[in-house]
Amino acid sequence: MKRIFFTFLLIILIAAIFRAQDPPREWVDPDTGHRVVRLSDEPGSSSFYFHQNGYTASGDKLVFSTRSGLSTYDFKTKKIEQIVEGRAGDVIVGRKSRKVFYLKGDTVYETDIDTKATREITKDARLRSGSGFAVNADETLLGGSMVAGDVPKEFRPSGPPPAPSVQPQASPTPRGDNYPGKGEMMERRLAAKIPMALYTVNIKSGEVKTFHPATDWLNHVQFSPTDPTLMMFCHEGPWHKVDRIWTIRTDGSDLKKIHTRTMDMEIAGHEFFGRDGNIYYDLQTPKSKVFWLAEYNVKTGKMTKYSLEKHEWSVHYNVSPDGKLFAGDGGGPNSVARGDNGQWIYLFRPENGKLKAEKLVNMAKHDYRLEPNVTFTPDGKWIVFRSNMFGPTQIYAVEVKKAG
Repeated sequence: MKRIFFTFLLIILIAAIFRAQDPPREWVDPDTGHRVVRLSDEPGSSSFYFHQNGYTASGDKLVFSTRSGLSTYDFKTKKIEQIVEGRAGDVIVGRKSRKVFYLKGDTVYETDIDTKATREITKDARLRSGSGFAVNADETLLGGSMVAGDVPKEFRPSGPPPAPSVQPQASPTPRGDNYPGKGEMMERRLAAKIPMALYTVNIKSGEVKTFHPATDWLNHVQFSPTDPTLMMFCHEGPWHKVDRIWTIRTDGSDLKKIHTRTMDMEIAGHEFFGRDGNIYYDLQTPKSKVFWLAEYNVKTGKMTKYSLEKHEWSVHYNVSPDGKLFAGDGGGPNSVARGDNGQWIYLFRPENGKLKAEKLVNMAKHDYRLEPNVTFTPDGKWIVFRSNMFGPTQIYAVEVKKAG
């Protein structure tokens, strides 16, 4: 009996230690005065890449990845529910429906976020060889890029990526998003000239169609949120060597370069659509020297540039649903601003051609090998990001309005 009793006490003590190590559930950042809330429970939970929509149409739920599958966070009840078991890749939520689309192995699925009803859309191993998924404005098509033929072993995907869990003290060190040797890999991949193509998947029938064959590295495929036939993609590679941002119609017509470099070492990238269908991207003229957030009006072709300070540059930006505010996730010591990065989650207000920055979250303890990937909630009141500031990756939200 004594052994059972002491074993029971030991279990309670270990559980208490683990609970004590949990990140705080809510706090007000003492450096900014903004309220921060932890949305996830399971270590290794992660929100999606900054241009991959994770929100339901009404904004009541957020879909996110965990080590065991996909889950939802309910903003009203604050409850978490698993909806997909098993690691899923290339995940995106339809902006109109309550469906999440994803790859598991070679198979494309859709799952109803509320009922968990799941349907196989198609099975095609080629879809894992490039960049996906995007879902178009009327939710009839998925889209992405694929390799045409065999993928060289060096660049062959090994399956869905593990849930991010970058920890400064961990050993061995996980690779993360910004890992040593990434620049050299991108040089080799660009030089390889591997044949690729863009594709669409008919969500109803599962039919896969390919178009725009190329030997450029086609990546970061996105659909316009307002025009169901307009796709954006990038020519991936070292940014100073590629004219990166392009649009095209899903029938392969109307190929258009959105930004042409005008000077040595000029870079433009991390492009994304706003809710109004305009395109935004990071612009540096030249790299690491002069910083802008650029906006391209798809209807008129007009470009607007907002200047910002070097220390306020961010790995990724995003725009609020009403188009009036921007967010940025800062940068680490080895990011492109070369040691002068601000390690903060930022809110930006456009004023007279400039972005006026407000600091929201101190990210000094965040390891920027993991990119935070900021997104606005559909009501524009919160900015969601992922962080390893307390160890394993968790999902957090910071309130745009100051606390109190």
